[in-house]
Amino acid sequence: MPDQPDASAVKDYLLALQDRFTAALETADGAAGFREDAWERTGGGGGRTRVLSDGALFEQAGINFSHVFGARLPETATAARPELAGSRFEAMGVSLVLHPLNPYVPTSHANVRFFSAERPDGWTTWWFGGGFDLTPYYGFDEDAIAWHRHAHDLCRPFGEDVYPRFKRWCDDYFFLKHRNEPRGIGGIFFDDLAEWGFARTFEFARAVGDGYLAAYLPIAERRRGLAYDERERAFQRYRRGRYVEFNLVYDRGTLFGLQSGGRTESILMSLPPEVSWRYDWHPSPDSPEAALTERYLVVRDWLAEDRGPNRD
Repeated sequence: MPDQPDASAVKDYLLALQDRFTAALETADGAAGFREDAWERTGGGGGRTRVLSDGALFEQAGINFSHVFGARLPETATAARPELAGSRFEAMGVSLVLHPLNPYVPTSHANVRFFSAERPDGWTTWWFGGGFDLTPYYGFDEDAIAWHRHAHDLCRPFGEDVYPRFKRWCDDYFFLKHRNEPRGIGGIFFDDLAEWGFARTFEFARAVGDGYLAAYLPIAERRRGLAYDERERAFQRYRRGRYVEFNLVYDRGTLFGLQSGGRTESILMSLPPEVSWRYDWHPSPDSPEAALTERYLVVRDWLAEDRGPNRD
């Protein structure tokens, strides 16, 4: 039987995590700061939404904290878990989406979230979810290897099976079925995680939240100074369309937020500021744009590509 969750400790951690993300990303950007909107949800709860726009590194960056609760889960939110129909619920999390200006710097997403529910008969459940993933427009093996190496090393203290399990889950989750292609190069993703008990699962969730920027910012710094022109920006806007499609069609957090009466502006802060679609467009053969789908938007064991010393 899992030990009892401490929702107040989770909330304190998430609020502090949002503050740390905010400070680090403002420093990394160097030109713009975050605007904060505090909001309340009709029916219970609220949050803090922070958005940075028109920066030197980020065209737009959003960091959202939300904590919502209510006497009854929305029916649309219980389709996959019918046993929770009629339950009191509490959900909280921090989500972050970074849309860089330079097309050579990848878009990235991270989140840590906690959910608990209590049925009218007294049966209760809780779980953690989260992870992080990377969505490049122009791929670099060095970046993909470093990203997955960091994810592997973060997971390793929790078991040798954790990284391959959560990498596979990420590959499966961030997949556009109607396009038959991944959203990006993956990372780690987990949901409904409670099997380790509260203390250990919360420790893992903190490791994910605390470790994210150490994985992402070195990649951003390596690529932010690369020269680009309208060709790369046009391709970036086109590929951002795939990001929009995933978030509006498949993303579990987006759907739950909208179904549970969350603040629409905060939920949709994950969408990029400029995006385009082109009818039946395909990149030229052997071009850098073609390499994205041919080499990078495929399920790959990037750790097997790592030939550095003392690697597993």
